[in-house]
Amino acid sequence: MLASVLVEPGQVEVRRRPVPQPARDDVLVEVSVVGVCGSDAHYFRHGRIGEYVVTAPIVLGHEAAGRIVAVGDDVPKSRIGERVSIEPQRPDPASSETRRGLYNLCPHLQFYATPPVDGALCEFVTIQSAFAHAVPDGMSDDSAALLEPLSVGIAAVRKAGIEAGAHVLIAGAGPVGLVTAAVARAFGATRIVMSDPDPARRARATEFGATETIDPTTDSVRELAVDSFIDASGAPRAVVDGMFAVRPAGTVVLVGMGADEVSLPLSLLQNRELVLQGVFRYANTWPLAIELATSGAVDLDSMVTARFGLEEVAKALEADRIPGNIKAVVDVRRGGQS
Repeated sequence: MLASVLVEPGQVEVRRRPVPQPARDDVLVEVSVVGVCGSDAHYFRHGRIGEYVVTAPIVLGHEAAGRIVAVGDDVPKSRIGERVSIEPQRPDPASSETRRGLYNLCPHLQFYATPPVDGALCEFVTIQSAFAHAVPDGMSDDSAALLEPLSVGIAAVRKAGIEAGAHVLIAGAGPVGLVTAAVARAFGATRIVMSDPDPARRARATEFGATETIDPTTDSVRELAVDSFIDASGAPRAVVDGMFAVRPAGTVVLVGMGADEVSLPLSLLQNRELVLQGVFRYANTWPLAIELATSGAVDLDSMVTARFGLEEVAKALEADRIPGNIKAVVDVRRGGQS
């Protein structure tokens, strides 16, 4: 098969690799579309994210969809031909975290495109059968792939405890921030404030559920008085300003990955009895993600603003620098022209 391989930071090559063989409880998926995540671009440019370091050639990409073309011995053959969205993680079923339903926190978790595990920017991948989620015929391949970032938004909104009538501030109008706004709206939030310094991104935010937008470089964030704050930017200033915007007993949820260490106003955290939550990927989100996408509550197709072939992955990984771009996808089935 053909695979786009990150050879070293800044260099990707299309190489031939053996088609992987499914284990007993695996399925083999012919990949259709892969979304490009900020983490992919970070590995491409820097070769590492925190403790995860690229030390050998690796295939990037973890937002993926495709069709099952073969199954392991323990999987019903009736699944062959099924269109699926891939939940790109393989936890250890024996770990205490997995047994408690927190499989995203499994210390032995293997996650697509996290060194040394290969991702989905290739023609075929294997995944445990339970993590290949069947999607309706009416769902596009783009949407099926983007159920992955939608799942991050679902995890964040659940952590924030958003319910009907809630007021929420979301920092960062990138793909995760936008889907988080859409999920917050679906959960019943009536005031959704989106903060981003980019006017083009702020304009898009209203399409995804934001009831108002602000420029954090000129507007007062700290005076907003919201029930919860979700940071999808990773910017230290945004994190601190957002904490000040939360009412007493509110919730702060950190999704964006930025600096490893940030100085936080601990006296504010204590005096207001704020709840500070981290989000690490997701667990048990795909069924709801499928419902939100198929019901029209979240329009994932409208997020796609750039499309590339497998031979153009280097361009796709730089697409976040294109003004106005929201989400680039790679159509693995084609190459050559953007």
